[in-house]
Amino acid sequence: MTQINFDYKNIPHTFTPWAASQDRYNDMVYRRVGDSGLILPIISLGLWYNFGDNRPFDVQREILRHAFDKGITHFDLANNYGPPYGSAEENFGRMMRTDFKPYRHELIISSKAGWDMWPGPQGQLGSRNYLLSSLDDSLRRQSVDYFDIFYSHRFDPITPLDETIGALASAIHSGKARYVGISSYSAKHTAKAKEIANQLGIPLIIHQPSYNLLNRWIESGLTDELRATGMGAISFTALAQGLLTDRFATQNLNEISRATKRPSLPDSMITEEVLFRIQGLKTIADKRGQSLSQMALAWVLRDPVIASTLIGISSVTQLDENLGVLNNLTFSIQELVAINKFAVDSGIDLWRTSSDL
Repeated sequence: MTQINFDYKNIPHTFTPWAASQDRYNDMVYRRVGDSGLILPIISLGLWYNFGDNRPFDVQREILRHAFDKGITHFDLANNYGPPYGSAEENFGRMMRTDFKPYRHELIISSKAGWDMWPGPQGQLGSRNYLLSSLDDSLRRQSVDYFDIFYSHRFDPITPLDETIGALASAIHSGKARYVGISSYSAKHTAKAKEIANQLGIPLIIHQPSYNLLNRWIESGLTDELRATGMGAISFTALAQGLLTDRFATQNLNEISRATKRPSLPDSMITEEVLFRIQGLKTIADKRGQSLSQMALAWVLRDPVIASTLIGISSVTQLDENLGVLNNLTFSIQELVAINKFAVDSGIDLWRTSSDL
């Protein structure tokens, strides 16, 4: 019998496993969520709009790898993130099957259900049927056995809150979620949801509200409620869907209108008054030696009840620019007073219709 010896060293490899940086925890800052044991990086990555099939997967992979290398351990998704719906979870699932699989226990992965996902009356809001069906679908798409956080994505004014929170309890009891949260709930409904969760003995620990320099609604009761109940928050739209960046602060109104191609920010919301506020804020950021986006992120994080803030980016360059916030997270009293002259509600919050005002 002829023996065939294989020289494995000379066989070309078609796939090289990716290894995360050994220094990934050196620079990131982490915070505990309320009174819970969950710890998040102060900057988390949201996969809302730039991780669907509208972006090359290789670009997504580069961003996700770089984020983890920089200490971003939390990746936030929802059932209908894309476009099209579900595609962001599918793409992230591809990352979980390859690059991120060895690091699952280091990652905090979340998903949400509440906005429209499939046709018909059972395809949205907060019914038990919708939430638990969506949970199973999202787990399959992301190629994970459980979510670290599963959210009710918006308040349902029709379904009894006991049913919605009861569905979150089922997610916990089935082992499909470790913690649960709510998003865009008012202070009143947050208090009621927490009361129900306590009765059920489940860890409802986190709220995800929209919050930024031009949208300060959570300061009118919600943050106080979170502190009182031992909950924490992770904010979204800290950069007001791109308005709080140097690029927009240096353009005139017509240029901003042409450049703004956000799926949820109509041009009509961008007025001369809003532009004046953005430019005033940029002047303060310049004096701090920061970009406007870096100052906007730091400002959101000034309150310790905000454990983390989500960023949505489309390139590694944008990611690194945002991470520059880590170099200066503190404000003087004088700076906060100056910021308050421009940081006023500007009518750009499109999510509060999902809650009572």
